[in-house]
Amino acid sequence: MKTLLHFVTLALLTGLLSGCGSPSGNAISSDYQILEGETMGTYYRVTFDNPGIEEVQPKIDSILRQLNLEVSTYIPQSTISRFNRADSLFNLNTNPVDGAADTYPNDHFIRNFKAALEVYHETEGYFDATVMPLVNYWGFGYTEKRKVARVDSLVIDSLLQYVGMDKVELQRFDDTDLLIKALPGVKLDFSAVAKGYGVDLVGQLLSSLGVQHFLVDIGGEALAKGKSPRGDIWNLGINVPKEGAAVDEIQTTVPLKDRALATSGNYRNYYEVEGQKYSHTINAKTGYPERNTLLSASVFADDCMTADAYATAFMTMGIEKAKPMAESLAGIEAYFIYGLPDGGMAVTYTQGLKELFQSNDE
Repeated sequence: MKTLLHFVTLALLTGLLSGCGSPSGNAISSDYQILEGETMGTYYRVTFDNPGIEEVQPKIDSILRQLNLEVSTYIPQSTISRFNRADSLFNLNTNPVDGAADTYPNDHFIRNFKAALEVYHETEGYFDATVMPLVNYWGFGYTEKRKVARVDSLVIDSLLQYVGMDKVELQRFDDTDLLIKALPGVKLDFSAVAKGYGVDLVGQLLSSLGVQHFLVDIGGEALAKGKSPRGDIWNLGINVPKEGAAVDEIQTTVPLKDRALATSGNYRNYYEVEGQKYSHTINAKTGYPERNTLLSASVFADDCMTADAYATAFMTMGIEKAKPMAESLAGIEAYFIYGLPDGGMAVTYTQGLKELFQSNDE
């Protein structure tokens, strides 16, 4: 599963490449604005047609700041951090801000929890937001960043008792939202949905301000609406999933019209101990970093939160399970790059993308 330090696996081809396939001489519109900043341990970049709106970036920063206060495991007083430290019962309606008595609603937290629970059931547990104890053990979480020099199977087995979305329940009593843990050691990690959700939040903000054409990119997860600065469909690039590949080394480019795209891969965020590689995608069923032939999974969906979650789930499943599941899910398309026995790479994708990529197959 991706952590909040998930590295960029999608190169967004804005600027010069945003007009791939457009007629020669098609000018870039000067009405577009680019805003950049940092959030969730990575960058954000928003390119949009600004119809005279002022103070857009403070609004974006405010939304993302609030999201982090609810779902970031790197903020000690965030909602998710306080839940992770709680014993059994956690009241979502008592939320101190910076130690003060003020409170804030936890709508973002609840939406992330419900989305994680839905994908957990849809993927039969391959996507599991309670994987946090294992993520921490393997050195990819909010605890000390370290390499596991000696794997202790007994420790992993003991941590698996805390894993499973059936071990945490959201209930509402008298207008109070409560999260109930089956065991004190149960901890949540929304990193595989929160970044995509953040993309959606910024997109919703821009739409509410009357913006019709934009591309929102947070750490490589993207949502495109309307047209690019060149007046055509936005074009994005999917990285070559190879260790040492530059972030601008592209496997293929894809047009994205009024959809979201998220990519997950294991080729950037990993470490090596005595020749053994351990990646950040942790299989919640086994407790170990997942090792299969799938190198990257790029998911197209109507919203980025959904794309983000399934990209992670597919990486955990492997190509044999991921592609049939992607084919069965309404509103989901996926592009997979997987390894071959001879060290080469191959590509496959769902039927809904056949027309999009058929020119590349010829």
